[in-house]
Amino acid sequence: MNTLAQLKAGQLAGITRLDLSCGLTEFPREIFELADSLEILNLSGNALNSLPDDLHRLAHLRVLFCSDNRFTELPASLGQCAQLSMIGFKANQISQVPAAALPPRLRWLILTDNRISELPRELGERPLLQKLMLAGNQLTDLPQSLANCHNLELLRIASNRFTRLPAWLLALPRLTWLAYAGNPLEMAVTTTGDEATADIPWAELALAEVLGEGASGVIRKALWTPSGKPVAVKLYKGTITSDGSPLHEMQACIAAGLHPNLIRIEGRVVGHPDDQAALVMDLIDPSYRNLAALPSLASCTRDIYPPNARFSLDVALRMARGIASVAAHLHRHGITHGDLYGHNILWNEAGDCLLGDFGAASFHATADTLETRALQRIEVRAFGVLLGELLERVEEQAGDALVALQKSCCQPDVLARPGFEEIEAILKSLQHH
Repeated sequence: MNTLAQLKAGQLAGITRLDLSCGLTEFPREIFELADSLEILNLSGNALNSLPDDLHRLAHLRVLFCSDNRFTELPASLGQCAQLSMIGFKANQISQVPAAALPPRLRWLILTDNRISELPRELGERPLLQKLMLAGNQLTDLPQSLANCHNLELLRIASNRFTRLPAWLLALPRLTWLAYAGNPLEMAVTTTGDEATADIPWAELALAEVLGEGASGVIRKALWTPSGKPVAVKLYKGTITSDGSPLHEMQACIAAGLHPNLIRIEGRVVGHPDDQAALVMDLIDPSYRNLAALPSLASCTRDIYPPNARFSLDVALRMARGIASVAAHLHRHGITHGDLYGHNILWNEAGDCLLGDFGAASFHATADTLETRALQRIEVRAFGVLLGELLERVEEQAGDALVALQKSCCQPDVLARPGFEEIEAILKSLQHH
């Protein structure tokens, strides 16, 4: 984190990234002295409600974060910034998004947790748009013009007011990661699994160290005292995340049921002193680790793998079969994962793998309708991307059938993609010896 004093003293000349969070109520004009070099500006966590009209003087500005401020309107001056491609205004009080605020190179727009009920038609005139985060607003529809955004891959519209999904949305050629939980359209679908889940009293859990923390909650190691069994406890936060509501995530985890490639849920915590929602899960063997890291600002929708990541064809096939099997299982239960990604997969050297993080999961009808099929085939594209990432890192030559499967999962015609049952059958027939 930089300081305002450093900025005012001219000590930051030449920097490409500036992070200022110090209760700012207005934009410090000294930032313009960095115009020759500044590419990333992070003003999140201040008390700003406007940006200067001449913001475009920051000619190299590519990324702007202004989350957790007091904006009620997305500033129109953003639209004049020629290089600006990523904009983040999460958790403000924005109700107005003027067309003038959308820069021509817009690729990644985060407006999560605001008060937006309508988006401008011009949003669909941003051909580079790849990632659109709108969870936790008041939207009932999306501009029809977004049908022209053929590069849109990730869309978050959870916790809004949609009563239906537009048909054009389900036909977008590159849409891969979609989350829409917590809308009236999804709540109409009944979910099962709740009654089969054990209640575990908070008093029976002895909490130990933190194992991990994400947007939706904290995972801690614990001892389940009656059985003496070490477990993991996920304590959910109540706030809206980029994917949606953590409580919907918990519901999806329970409804997903049992599968060898899912982390087993032991039960739901009852009697937490602050009524915090929590789940008790199996403790994962330490030999498991994340397959990939989250996408970067530059990669946008693509995971980052360690530079030396290599897999044998055997291990890659085993992981692909595991993920296809668990995705087929979820789809049969009327669940799309919504975030099928390497960074949400834990794996070990043998190729055993577990799919985690249900933060973007949504429920759909289990009947075989065109909408259900399209929702499932959107997820198939995510599997195709993942399979491609594995194949790029395989030490041996992958066979033609595997390469063809990967291509068919990613083809632009959504309904022409195979379903997971078919993918599973193909992968089983490719047992590598």
